[in-house]
Amino acid sequence: MIYEYEAENLKEAIEKAARDLGLEQDQFDVEPLETQKKTLFKKGYCKIRVHTVDTPNHVEPDFDGKVPNVTDRANNPALVANPLPQDEFEKSLIDFVSSMITKMGYEVTVEIMFRENKKIGIKLTSPSSSILIGRKGKNLDAMQLLANVYAGHLGKEDVRIILDSENYRIRREESLVRLAYVTADKVRQSHSSVLLEPMNPFERRLIHTTLNDIPDVETKSEGDGLYKQVRVIYNGLR
Repeated sequence: MIYEYEAENLKEAIEKAARDLGLEQDQFDVEPLETQKKTLFKKGYCKIRVHTVDTPNHVEPDFDGKVPNVTDRANNPALVANPLPQDEFEKSLIDFVSSMITKMGYEVTVEIMFRENKKIGIKLTSPSSSILIGRKGKNLDAMQLLANVYAGHLGKEDVRIILDSENYRIRREESLVRLAYVTADKVRQSHSSVLLEPMNPFERRLIHTTLNDIPDVETKSEGDGLYKQVRVIYNGLR
């Protein structure tokens, strides 16, 4: 389904969409359509298009890739999880992920990484971690999708499963934030636009929100399917 929302900025538009649809912000894909940065004489304006996808067991393809970083865990001891499964659901989930990767031909140790409200992080430790992660995390995303589908079969459609290995998710997030700022500087200097590599919905949203408050720069998603590209555009005066 496709919906459109308007607000003073991107953050408020996303929050408005989440409230109206009754979804978490990681359960839909956001495509900025129009943006007007707030100035002394102009009110800020942002219009977004929201894409939701109905799949079996209510599992969305645009899984949240965000995991608590070191600071989050230090400030919230509850996020430092017991790595052992605490109930039958967690045990079944660990067994499923372990069996899936073992059948792929790779050794792996599977542990609980963190527990949040309706979100469980799973840590994969393997001598073949680079293969399990894959290029730009695509193998990790694919296994994460299967883990969420399996969780749905166990009656836990509302629980989000996050798979990570060697802190790839955090490293990728930090890398994308740096990429966003470097790209913004480039388009402001060249008065042009730059099309970034294909990204999943969480990664695209990170680029959009990072650059939302930077003057003279706007972003939009291009392409079809789960992995779209973000174009960073100079929109100031020449």
